[in-house]
Amino acid sequence: MGVYEELIERGLIAQVTNEEEIRTMVNSGKARFYIGFDCTADSLTAGHFMALTLMKRLQMAGNQPIALIGGGTTMIGDPSGRTDMRKMLTREDIDHNADCFKKQMERFIEFGEGKAMMVNNADWLLNLNYVEVLREVGACFSVNNMLRAECYKQRMEKGLSFFEFNYMIMQSYDFYYLFQNYGCNMQFGGDDQWSNMLGGTELIRKKLGKDAHAMTITLLTDSQGRKMGKTAGNAVWLDANKTTPYEFYQYWRNVDDADVIKCIKMLTFLPLEDIRKMESWEGSELNKAKEILAFELTNLVHGEEEATKAQTAARALFSQGADDSNMPSTAIEENELEDGKISVLSMMLKADLIKSNGEGRRLIQQGGVSVNGEKITDVFTCVSAEQLKEGVTVKKGKKIFHKFSM
Repeated sequence: MGVYEELIERGLIAQVTNEEEIRTMVNSGKARFYIGFDCTADSLTAGHFMALTLMKRLQMAGNQPIALIGGGTTMIGDPSGRTDMRKMLTREDIDHNADCFKKQMERFIEFGEGKAMMVNNADWLLNLNYVEVLREVGACFSVNNMLRAECYKQRMEKGLSFFEFNYMIMQSYDFYYLFQNYGCNMQFGGDDQWSNMLGGTELIRKKLGKDAHAMTITLLTDSQGRKMGKTAGNAVWLDANKTTPYEFYQYWRNVDDADVIKCIKMLTFLPLEDIRKMESWEGSELNKAKEILAFELTNLVHGEEEATKAQTAARALFSQGADDSNMPSTAIEENELEDGKISVLSMMLKADLIKSNGEGRRLIQQGGVSVNGEKITDVFTCVSAEQLKEGVTVKKGKKIFHKFSM
């Protein structure tokens, strides 16, 4: 089985142009492809996982990845999947975020001479002359076609700024520039980027002629990716300082039964023949599959030692007397106590288990909080300094555990 066929079986391909040409190039290791990453935060998230593992798979097959850091496009912000305009970041913020991305990508991709490249579109986009862009690039785009693009249609009711309207042109120019200057012949991205990516292919055709072999675009399916990366309104980061290895492990350990095999296929490097055997697993066997998924992905991001610690801590929650030293924990200071005690609501708020007292009260009243294994329903429940010195475990819902101590 070639790597292209493997991508199909793993459920990674959504839409393609020139499929036979893509198949040949990818399977022969002749693809020089790019994937773009806008620097909207100082860490990648679980939602970037498919792109990172895809780059790793293709590099292992001899293809050359180009990781495109969006130092320029981030100055505008992609309107795809948005109901409002993204927050404008400063150039300093974007540069800092780009540096953080580089460090995280190096865990997946091998950079160096003849290997993967990392480039920043700020190097060419920020130097463009506005009138020149209008004449040389803007003339190649139909406003009618752009307005039919899904990424713009969903914004028309709430309002789409001219600022954001230019994002498609900038992204298209990236492919055009990379084709000319880096020999990039293929681009990958989420299926919500289809219109933007087609714009890049059409720009190359119009500027360089129909024989320009950059007509190959493959779309990495992004429907699962949109479900990844966020849980309970919070991002699941690849940075251990933002999402601990334990929390990262628990996120994947708690995926829905219907998604676990799909995630193993798409995101891990386990052999397909082993995964095929898992497809018939049911009931308690799915919990074993979730452990496999969580360990494999935590190992990829944080290393084997942290993955093992996280797995041990997670198992401890269901094994009385087992080691829980790796459970996420928060220290309560003496000055936070009132009359020698502190409310469970205050503890949960401090540990970011809830976003507001209102959310916490509803959760407690609905029976969604336990303290040291006992469900509480009184929103004024407190724990004492003596209890904290021995350690107090708060359980939120069925799967989130947190330890408090003094």
